Amino acid sequence: MSTCVFIQIRCHPGTTYKVAEEIALREIHSELYSTSGDYDLLMKVYIPAGEDVGKYINDQLLDIKGIERSLTTMTFKVF
Repeated sequence: MSTCVFIQIRCHPGTTYKVAEEIALREIHSELYSTSGDYDLLMKVYIPAGEDVGKYINDQLLDIKGIERSLTTMTFKVF
């Protein structure tokens, strides 16, 4: 069973749309939103079963140029 995580992404100024386009091209997300506040993007990702969450995010997402910081929220149960 996959693990659902939400990742908030802060981008360097002026790079949000480029970062979002690169994420979309990688097709790793379930949903991707532009947001207001401390972070610029919010994405919902299903981490494949058996994958290490941190390694998956590092390998699949955090090498995108323009990402300044991220915050990952793990989920446990759907109601």
